[in-house]
Amino acid sequence: MPLYPAVPFPATPAAVPGGWPPELAGAGIVAVRVADLACPLRRPLREGDRTALTAAGAGKIRTGDLIVFCKPVAVAPAVVRRDGKVQAGGHPADHARLGILEQQLEEMTGQPGVIDLVAAQAVPRGKVKGTARRSMTMAAAVRAVLLMGLMPDAGYGEILSALFGDLALLPWHAPFGVPTDTVLGAWRHAAGPEPLLRLRDKVLAASDAEHQVHDYRAIQVGDLRLGSIDGSVTRMADTPANRAEYGSSGTCDDSAPYPQLRDLPVTDASTRGMLAVVTGPSGGDKAAAEQALLDRALTEFTWVFTKGRLWVIDRNFRAPRGVLAYRPRSGHRREEVSVGLMAYPDP
Repeated sequence: MPLYPAVPFPATPAAVPGGWPPELAGAGIVAVRVADLACPLRRPLREGDRTALTAAGAGKIRTGDLIVFCKPVAVAPAVVRRDGKVQAGGHPADHARLGILEQQLEEMTGQPGVIDLVAAQAVPRGKVKGTARRSMTMAAAVRAVLLMGLMPDAGYGEILSALFGDLALLPWHAPFGVPTDTVLGAWRHAAGPEPLLRLRDKVLAASDAEHQVHDYRAIQVGDLRLGSIDGSVTRMADTPANRAEYGSSGTCDDSAPYPQLRDLPVTDASTRGMLAVVTGPSGGDKAAAEQALLDRALTEFTWVFTKGRLWVIDRNFRAPRGVLAYRPRSGHRREEVSVGLMAYPDP
């Protein structure tokens, strides 16, 4: 079920902060007298002219004046054509943002523009080559993929319409239309999983650091902070490619209704905050698959598995080398390979 009613609202916030006068508190509604509005063209305005109206004079507003209330959409350099048209410079994708979601990501990671940073490190593949300006950018593609998590029932077209919002209405110096589904599909393939994985690692590292410093509700066992590790599965779209890549669980012949992705979340026992997560195929032996994910987690998230933590783990996991493990007795004669509590000893 969707967690946020994201579909009816544009993802891009009311205004981009860059260039906004610092003495004004936020980017609110702008009021302009109708009498002050003017067409910058040297001829009568015709339908289809890509130009913005201008405010000439901006006289003092008095009670009874007819006022146009405008919502700021973007702060961009002006491009004035020879015929007087006033258009916006730049590219709409440079102004598209995810609103409060993006603000929270930047606050968590302590890196302003964190999505742009991870997108800049991506090397396009497939049909997208080079860095030529197109209808999309790598950063916009990453934001579109993130927005899919808040709009699970939306198609690519709805995702892009929400992402660009009112930006598509501005008279840009180069004509712009909301990209098509095919364009987003090509850019998703060009981006690959690497930008999202980098962003995930930054967020998880920030979550771990926040728990280390500010978690006053932490569950302590002696001087060790308690965490938990257990596996789960996530349904994927039922396509031949997903079924071949991920398989399914619960049946021996892969006849489950959906292919599934096997997850191994590593969480704080008090807040349930995610500290690390690894994923892999769900097909095959469950115990072996989850053990392989645990081995990967120990390698890929070394900053989480420190001597200051104690982990509660399903006893089907094998204790990796170099840790102290309590092995509860079980009825299946496998207590020598099962783990209940795991902690790293002091070096």
